[in-house]
Amino acid sequence: MLKLYLIKGVQATTAIEGNTLSTEQIRAQIEGTLDLPPSQEYLGREVDNVIRACNKIANTLLKGDPLRLTPNRIATFNAQVLNGLEDHLEEGIVPGEIRTHAVGVGRYRGVHWQDCACLLARLCQWIEEALTNVSLLGDALSNRIATAILQAILAHLYIAWIHPFGDGNGRTARLVELMLLARAGVPLTSAQLLSNHYNLTRTEYYRQLDRSSRADSGRGDAMGFILYALQGFVDGLDEQCRYVNNIQLSIAWEHFVFQQFQQQKRSAALSRRRELVLALTQDGAIPRPQLRRLNPALAELYAGKTDKTMTRDLNWLLQQKLIEKRPEGYRARVDLMLSFRPPLPTMPTAPPDPG
Repeated sequence: MLKLYLIKGVQATTAIEGNTLSTEQIRAQIEGTLDLPPSQEYLGREVDNVIRACNKIANTLLKGDPLRLTPNRIATFNAQVLNGLEDHLEEGIVPGEIRTHAVGVGRYRGVHWQDCACLLARLCQWIEEALTNVSLLGDALSNRIATAILQAILAHLYIAWIHPFGDGNGRTARLVELMLLARAGVPLTSAQLLSNHYNLTRTEYYRQLDRSSRADSGRGDAMGFILYALQGFVDGLDEQCRYVNNIQLSIAWEHFVFQQFQQQKRSAALSRRRELVLALTQDGAIPRPQLRRLNPALAELYAGKTDKTMTRDLNWLLQQKLIEKRPEGYRARVDLMLSFRPPLPTMPTAPPDPG
């Protein structure tokens, strides 16, 4: 799961900047099996840079380093994401160094280059001192994480506003976001969700960045971007919970099936039926003509068998209530596992409004 969401997060944070490698290609890059033509090698380098930066954040936290946010650390992130890409940068841009020229993205113009260092320092001080001293939130883990989510989103937004580097500002901001979430205790799988959200809603991401910078008569207002990011984070957590839930159901179902078959006398037919019901453990019903080819093992077990054999196997599984027949085909009754869940606590309801 960690690898899956690392791939998604890396693909997201590089795709926003125009990298065209797919999640499958990034998986191959991580595994060392991706072979890119010379004209696309820089895309693999961009991905490698972000992967190394993410892994370094994780390894540093595992060693007990608190990873304080400083201008030097932000510059280091920028140097990491642009490392080895100098030939693909505009003239005068040095990875990890504050820009010495004016920059802009669309209608937005970054702050004057002479103010970048000062503003980065003030941002880091604000994030590290002002927000962590909000007395109303206390020291509980849930409050610490809630504070970190706001810190991460605001740090991302302010780095985008300041635009301190000649290139790589977005990737740098998203690494800062990842670091602030991870150091507060957000699992690394979930700390990647904001980058995924920005990539999935890329047009809205840029619109919210632009709107936030022009709000309040040009003085800027972070609230719109915060709400946009928070909604995406919540949606990502919901999707992640469903993913984990499906894995748990699948594991529980597999154990249940093996337990049910252990109570039967061993035979070739029994092994075939067990393989069939396990192969049906997937979303949606499967039409009967497709059942023999659900996986290579099943195809081998039914090789040379008549349609009557399939009918007998299906009828036996139906009788055991391990599968069910629907108009569109057959499906495993994985939902049986839901009955083993403990009941959820009843949430208190608000008293009626006297008005």
